[in-house]
Amino acid sequence: MNFLYSILLIVIGFVFLVKGADAFVDNASGIAKKLGISPVIIGLTIVAFGTSLPELAVSVTAALEGANEIAVGNVVGSNIFNLLIVAGGSACIFPLICDRILLKRDWPLSAIAELLLVLFLFQDLHISRLEAGVLLVLFVCTLLLQLKNAKQEENVAPEERSMIRLLLFLLIGIVAIAIGGQITVEGATSLARILGWSETLIGLTIVAVGTSLPELVTSIVAARKGENDIAMGNVIGSNLFNVLCILGISAVLRPITVETTALYDTLFLLVITVVYWLLCRIHTLDRKIGILMICTYVGYMAYILMR
Repeated sequence: MNFLYSILLIVIGFVFLVKGADAFVDNASGIAKKLGISPVIIGLTIVAFGTSLPELAVSVTAALEGANEIAVGNVVGSNIFNLLIVAGGSACIFPLICDRILLKRDWPLSAIAELLLVLFLFQDLHISRLEAGVLLVLFVCTLLLQLKNAKQEENVAPEERSMIRLLLFLLIGIVAIAIGGQITVEGATSLARILGWSETLIGLTIVAVGTSLPELVTSIVAARKGENDIAMGNVIGSNLFNVLCILGISAVLRPITVETTALYDTLFLLVITVVYWLLCRIHTLDRKIGILMICTYVGYMAYILMR
């Protein structure tokens, strides 16, 4: 009975995620046109933050309850999933041409944030309140930097829907995504425990994948609609938000101590961020690279399941 209930929760969660993401991408794009803001900025901010609500809820709750392995595993695992599966899966559907600003500014910033996290964990496998404060300050600086270059070129098709309608349906999309993410995580976590998995493994796999489902669905929907900037902006923006804001808030509320394996996972995240950034600087993120990214994730999953 518990097994079937868990499966039902996952299915219901997916329905909320798909419908919410569709409304979210459509209305975020409309707002970008209405305000004359670049879609990549919408992807890096509103869409990225909205799809990261499940990670925020799970990590903060886990930190407050002292479940530090889930808090860190969720963020690191989600970022790995975002980069390899969300971006890779989107590229398999529709080749992604990365925005110049994304490649020159935001993707490197994501690598710097992950490098900071590696350095913090390398010292004593601990994130103190002071270190969390550094992450939050960097998050604010990054956000201000993104908003500084928010305006886009003029030649944009006019948006006929009213701003009130766009904002209303954007909010409905965010709420549906958040609810869908939480329901899916609850069902997936319950299923994992029925199967006898450890809390650490749950954090890195089921919870991380579950809380990243909004990013996956949103980016795939964006890719199918031809909104490349929103698709990739969502991935990189979410990864920045996860490390700088979510871990920052979690560790400010309760300093985090982790196992050595968390350092290895963070190092892996840093390496793939740099490798695929360099690759995308010289090559379009097409189906071939997308398949390579998915294969990298499958190899990573096999490693953590066996260790």
